[in-house]
Amino acid sequence: MKILLVEPDYYTRYPPLGLLKIGKVEERKWNEVRLVRGLQDIHGFEPQRIMITSLFTFAWKPVHNAVEYYHKLFPIAEITLGGIYATLMTNNIKEAFPFVSVHSGLVPEAESVLPAYHLLKQVDKWKDWSKSIVFTTRGCIRKCPFCVVPRIEGKMKEPKFSILPFIHPDHKDVVIWDNNFLASPYAKDILTELGDGGYKVDFNQGLDARLMTEEFADLLADIRSDTIHMAYDWPWEGPYVSKAIDLLASAGYRRKDLIFYLLYNFYDFKYQKGDTPTDYFHRIRDLAEWGASAYPMRFIPLDSLTRNGFISPLWTVEQLEMIADFRRVMGYAGTLVPHGGIVNKILASSDFEEAMELLPEKDEKIIIKITH
Repeated sequence: MKILLVEPDYYTRYPPLGLLKIGKVEERKWNEVRLVRGLQDIHGFEPQRIMITSLFTFAWKPVHNAVEYYHKLFPIAEITLGGIYATLMTNNIKEAFPFVSVHSGLVPEAESVLPAYHLLKQVDKWKDWSKSIVFTTRGCIRKCPFCVVPRIEGKMKEPKFSILPFIHPDHKDVVIWDNNFLASPYAKDILTELGDGGYKVDFNQGLDARLMTEEFADLLADIRSDTIHMAYDWPWEGPYVSKAIDLLASAGYRRKDLIFYLLYNFYDFKYQKGDTPTDYFHRIRDLAEWGASAYPMRFIPLDSLTRNGFISPLWTVEQLEMIADFRRVMGYAGTLVPHGGIVNKILASSDFEEAMELLPEKDEKIIIKITH
């Protein structure tokens, strides 16, 4: 059987891990597998099955375009659509494409295989990819109301006691996609494996500052991570965040290389509560005082079909735009690094508006020169 794997042409920094795992499963069944990205002319390959992945709900248009294109190109092929958008918005897909089979959630038989990274050679965007992407666990011990993980993966499960079988032998860079890596019962063992193997590691989804210990900090110092990402979602997490920063700094990390995802614009309509500009100000001021970097992340509802359409009742359009402008002018690739003028400005401010207000253009250039 010939199987076509399709990654829609949406923005992403990482190759389609799910498709690569499915590709390995299908190759083991002696099926012929081909991987494409976007809308491609395909010659000499007539698939019986087409499997299309999806990402966030607001990136739905490239997904629909892919379904329409490949259904027209191969009208008798069976089409299956999976991924985050497919799982969260199944009814939307069924209404638009009654002929499509929707797969919700994970593919259990693909969870324990080494992805078919060789398929990436077929895609220009990914042909030079040389990193292994690994989940050592699925799910999470938390139930954060703004997170999609509880709906797709549920509670933490399937912890792997070793990461080595899931790292390609030609790769020395590893991207860990665990939702809460430090909660794994095997986290210390895996960190030891990574350190002993000399791997450079990117904890892309971030680590849980509440679980940071001196032992974890020392083990993290033994692996070659340029930065460590964590989250500072609520003001009450401040003591945990401060402790995590101190532990990692004592272990050898530079404070500015500790980057905290800073959620804002979240609102829970069920409980009628969410973060506020004042909350945001307190958190970003804390990070400036503690010497860590901030990466503001605007909340987008899990079922939103637009990227920036949602505005929390506790925020205004103007306040959201102030953060966007501040990141654009003062940030570096979206990250607010605690250098010179940016720290002085935030610490000297008494509220959100004062902290986020941009100076006249001449003064902005002076601060940009200092911060970069």
